[in-house]
Amino acid sequence: MPLMSRKGILAIAAVIDVALNSDTRPVSAKALASRHGLPPRHLEPVLQALVHEGILRGVRGPRGGYELGRKTEKITANEILRAAGTVDDSPGSHIPGSRLVGDVVLPALAQAERAFAAALSTIHLDELVKRAENHAERGHTPAVHGLDS
Repeated sequence: MPLMSRKGILAIAAVIDVALNSDTRPVSAKALASRHGLPPRHLEPVLQALVHEGILRGVRGPRGGYELGRKTEKITANEILRAAGTVDDSPGSHIPGSRLVGDVVLPALAQAERAFAAALSTIHLDELVKRAENHAERGHTPAVHGLDS
């Protein structure tokens, strides 16, 4: 079972992509979606959540798109995942309210999530951008795998 949701992984990839490609002008949602092999409608709610949290900034107009809302060293993977977590993956999904779930399962998962969030808080966007740039320098194109389902 993956620890991060599909939307969380997509959000991190999108923010790295914007950091790498928004030097001269904002990155359009269409360009982002195309590079990650997704229809724009899958990406737009994630981008809007990132804007709402100040991670990205939306630029309106014919040459608009998205750029970073603050410096890469001020953005953590945990913040990106929290923003993506505000996007509902499946409308109507709900967690059962049994005693076992409330008294045992949810507290255990909350503890694991706190540990995971603490670890993610040490990963800054500037580090991820450097990794992506090094990857590209070696002739590889950064790609997001397994997100087109």
